[in-house]
Amino acid sequence: MSTWAGIHDRFRDARVAYDARRQLEREIAGYTTQSDLNDLHAILDRYPDRDTARIRRILAARQAA
Repeated sequence: MSTWAGIHDRFRDARVAYDARRQLEREIAGYTTQSDLNDLHAILDRYPDRDTARIRRILAARQAA
C-alpha cells in the first residue's frame, strides 16, 4: 500500500469514528432529566466498563459543561 493510500485510509477511519461519536452524542442528548440519566447509568452498570467507556466519557463531558 502506498503512503498516500495509508494516510487516506487513516483519515477515512478517523472520519467514520468521528461521525459515530457525534451520532452517539445526539442519541444520548435525549436523556435530559435526572431520572433519564439514572436509568441510563443503571443500564450501563450492567455491562463491562470496556463496553460502556465511550458513553460514560460523553456523559461525564456533558455533566462537566
